[in-house]
Parts: sequence; C-alpha cells; structure tokens
Amino acid sequence: MDMKIPNPVRSAFAPTADDDGRVIVNIGPSHPATHGTVQIITELDGEKVLRADVHCGYLHRGFEKECEAHTWHNLIPYVDRLNYCSALINDFAYCGAVEQLMGVQITPRARILRTLLSEYSRIADHVTCIAAGLMELGAMTAFLYLMTLRDYIYEHLADVTGARVTYSYGRIGGVARDLPEGWLKRLEEVLAEYEKFIDRIHGLMDRNRIFIDRMRRVGVITREQALSYGVTGPMLRSTGLARDVRKDTPYLAYADLDFEVPVGILGDNYDRYVVRMREMDESVYMIRQCVDLLPAGPVMADDPRCALPDKPLVYSEIESLINHFKLIIDGPRVPAGETYSSHEGANGELGFYIVSTGEGRPYRVHCRAPSFIHMGATHLMLEGGQLADVVPTFGSVNMIGGECDR
Repeated sequence: MDMKIPNPVRSAFAPTADDDGRVIVNIGPSHPATHGTVQIITELDGEKVLRADVHCGYLHRGFEKECEAHTWHNLIPYVDRLNYCSALINDFAYCGAVEQLMGVQITPRARILRTLLSEYSRIADHVTCIAAGLMELGAMTAFLYLMTLRDYIYEHLADVTGARVTYSYGRIGGVARDLPEGWLKRLEEVLAEYEKFIDRIHGLMDRNRIFIDRMRRVGVITREQALSYGVTGPMLRSTGLARDVRKDTPYLAYADLDFEVPVGILGDNYDRYVVRMREMDESVYMIRQCVDLLPAGPVMADDPRCALPDKPLVYSEIESLINHFKLIIDGPRVPAGETYSSHEGANGELGFYIVSTGEGRPYRVHCRAPSFIHMGATHLMLEGGQLADVVPTFGSVNMIGGECDR
C-alpha cells in the first residue's frame, strides 16, 4: 500500500497559488541562537520573512503534573528550574502563593530580603539577555563585560544561597537563612562594578550606528497586539504602556520603595534593549533602598504550620520532634481552597495558581509563564522582517526554555 507521509515542515503553511520562488527555512529546534530548543519555520521570499511559525515544547518535562506528587516544601527545587536566569523570583512567587492560601505573614526582615534579592536576580536576568543579544550581533567586547558582571552577581548570590544558579533559597514562611557577615558590604562593591560596566556598555552601544540600524524599527509589536496576546513585562512596556505588577498590585516591600517604570516608544528591539537597561538602573536604586530599610529580626515566620523548629528543640522536646517529622514527611497542611498570586518576573507577570484539598501535597499547580505566552506573539515580530533579523528579534523576547515549556 502506497501511503504518502506529509512533510511536517511544509504542512505548517497552507500552499498558496503564488508561492513560486518561495523557500521554507527551518530554524531550530537545535540551533545555537534559539536560546533553548525552539523551532521557527519561516517562509521566505528572498531574504524577507513572509510567514513564521514558532514551535515550542521540546523541553516539556511535566512540571505541573510532577507537583502533584510532592509536598509543598519539596516543590521549591522544581520551581527554581523554570526561569533559571532569575530563580529567586520563581521561589518567592511560589512561596508567596502558598503563604497567601495559608494566611502566613512573613517577618519584616524576610519581606525586605525577598525584595532585595528579587531585584538582584532581575539584574542578572537582564544582563544575560542583553549580553546574548549583543553577542549575536557581533559585539563581543560588550558581551564579555556583561558576562563578567553576571559572574560577580552569581558568586555573590552563592555566598548567601549556597548555589550560583538554582538556589532553593525561598521557604514557605520566609527564607532559608540570613545574610552572612560582610554580605552587604560586598553588595555595594558589586553594585559599583555594575555601574562601571554599564557605563562601558552605554559608551559602546548607545551611539553605535551598526547596532542602532540592526535594532531600531526591527521586530516591532504594537501596544494593541501585545495586549491582545497577553504580553507583559519589558515586551509590553517597550510599546509605551507602563504596566508593572510591582506598581499595579504591590507585593513584598514594593509599596515602600520609590522607583519608576521605564517604557519605550515603538515596541521594537531597540526599545526592549533600552527598557531592560533602564530597569537594571531602577533595580540598583531599589536594592540600595532595601539595604537602608532592612530591619533586624528573624527571617522565618514563627508559625509551626510551615516553619521547622530549632534543632535544639527537636533534640529535647517530643512536640518539636513530632512537628519536625510531620513537616518533612507529610509536608505543611495547606487549607483547602485555591488562590492565584503573581510577581513581576524578569520577563513579565509570573503567576502561580494553586489548589489545595487540605493535604500536604497540592491538588493542582499551574504556572503562568511569561515566556510561553510571549511565544504566541513572536511571529508578529518576525513576519515582514529580514531573515538576518530573526535571531536578534528572538533574543529580545528572552525566551527561557525551562519556563516556557515547563
């Protein structure tokens, strides 16, 4: 029996009557410039992209279903591995959702620490995105400057969390441990290095004609398109709309901080670069405010429903021993109900919808991953442009595979 197997690449586009001379080019899923495993099928007329079809899901690993088999505490390492460029924001967003359902109030010191470390992670994420984008345009000097800066941040975060990338530092009810001695002094040194390196980037790129020509009016998405596709974060703000979860629905200590929400004009690659550069400056400003506001006190809530008792009590009191055993084996008992909590991630609104039946394991966990939503709008920025613009435009979206595919 002669069966004709359809070509999956060709079938992505319906044939047209006037497609003579048009070529379909498959970019990815294994490509060094896709920032993960993503397939972009493009239909070209010469060098012009007529149509684009973005396929994600190659890194899907069942995160949300896996959550149903673990205790609430044990999910934190899994959450770390969503956006691994700013894992602390993932930790705090997830823990905040569980705390909201439990009615747990974290301590003032933990609240400021979470805010400070979220902004520190935002800088690391934006540095990674900008550095990769500049490298893909041939700006190797700027790339090396920014990678050096990112390494300073990673090493400094390792001093408090014990890891460079996936930290597992958040805890339901606070954070894992307090800052080590001398950490805040080193923080100011890293921020001074940040200012030095960012000044160099401005000097290299801001008036670079090649860079501007490759970025300005390339990869445009309008405000109306962004809103209709649910786009958030720097991509939405690049269109001129100052929408930011930290301002619109303040959480942690953001209501006590003074900061601006940078916006762009055209919604193109250059505006996304400018928005991220300005957001890093605002993050530095907020970090210094957090240092001034940081109070003394514990970093974990005194709530036996989620906080492990101190080790001396575990060894000396039967009640503390039993509580420790139950929290580790069965997990904290989260009251039956459902809730949604969102934080401003580095790429946009990062939200967690959780459902509990009153047991030590979640019934349902859903992550609103900004990278996944932005993939739905990426074709709008690619179509009508040049093939050579696909890579820098895709890089400006900053798709993180672990977050997108989950």
